[in-house]
Amino acid sequence: MKRFVVVVLDSFGVGAMEDVKEVRPQDLGSNTCKHILDRLPELRLPNLEKLGLMNALGDETEYMHKNPKANYGISALAHFGADTFNGHQEIMGTKPKKPLFQPFQQCIHEVYEALTSAGYEVQYKGDKLKFLLVNNCVTVADNIEADPGQIYNLTAALDLIPYKEVLKIGRIVRKVVKVSRVIPFGGINVSLEDILNAVEEKEDKFIGINAPKSGVYNEGYEVIHLGYGIDAEVQVPTILGKKGIPVVLLGKVADIVENPYGKSISCVDTEEVMKLTIKEMEAIEEGFICTNVQETDLAGHAENAERYAEKLAIADKYIGEIMDKMQEEDILIVMADHGNDPTIGHSHHTRENVPLLIYKKGLEGKFIGLRDTMSDVGATAVDYFKADRTENGSSFLKELN
Repeated sequence: MKRFVVVVLDSFGVGAMEDVKEVRPQDLGSNTCKHILDRLPELRLPNLEKLGLMNALGDETEYMHKNPKANYGISALAHFGADTFNGHQEIMGTKPKKPLFQPFQQCIHEVYEALTSAGYEVQYKGDKLKFLLVNNCVTVADNIEADPGQIYNLTAALDLIPYKEVLKIGRIVRKVVKVSRVIPFGGINVSLEDILNAVEEKEDKFIGINAPKSGVYNEGYEVIHLGYGIDAEVQVPTILGKKGIPVVLLGKVADIVENPYGKSISCVDTEEVMKLTIKEMEAIEEGFICTNVQETDLAGHAENAERYAEKLAIADKYIGEIMDKMQEEDILIVMADHGNDPTIGHSHHTRENVPLLIYKKGLEGKFIGLRDTMSDVGATAVDYFKADRTENGSSFLKELN
């Protein structure tokens, strides 16, 4: 058996990066892990403790201590900002490319021209601020839920248009614009009126659809995230898939990383996604599994340290079960993709270093240092399977031998 398993505790950072003073001053002093433990000093996460969480944090509490036998490291973020989508592309081996932060108003005419040239019926909608309506069933506008200016949404009524066509429209938009993400999505039993009734404006610069209010999430939801400068051919899932190695993506990573040859299962509930991880481990003798635990990040956005701790405790329990099921050659990495400090005073992601906690039977006391990019995880995964290199990253496999 030879399995490489990555569990991403979404947003569980271990301290602000050195560059936040210049690039993200709102994140000064952030430390998601430390501040949750400060808020809940009796919290115990025995399996993460065993894996070296406190080693990576560089601190201890009365109940959580460093483990001299742990194998661990710390990674900086190479992508710009602190983003789940870009974080996972980085983990999978993408070399981050700096996107624009741009209100949709600044490129709406170029998008209009591209879509009309492709044969679509396109209308300008809105008063002072404008968005686009395509074929009377899909809107193109700002994402008003994330940091403004970094994402454009395509919101679709899937009773009126198949998702395959929405994705086709999204790919045309993606070719024109240079923001971090274009997200084509939609749901069934949603009317055009429902979507248009959910239009909202922000800061007199951004206009978009309030997705939860529109109802597109309620039934038959479909989504694929299209990133800026992302080439799936040089990422872990495609590299391994072409080699015939099974690849399974679970949780939010299934929505945001392309996996053309493998299995992708969307899931939000922490217990469910961890149980799915164990199920998939039991189903394959060889392969790569990546799981995203999203509810920690959702608790960070809610600025709720107590809920965050609850989700960590659930994940910790199942991480222990995963460790019990590891075979001699298997490697487990538990990490994060950025921070989301619920105590910092804002509800957005925080630009933090992330822990790299490594488990392999018989391996003890290995320190892989401070890595420049989370792509080192992806590079190590393809090295483990003796496959082609990822676009970015340096393998630390030799340091584990």
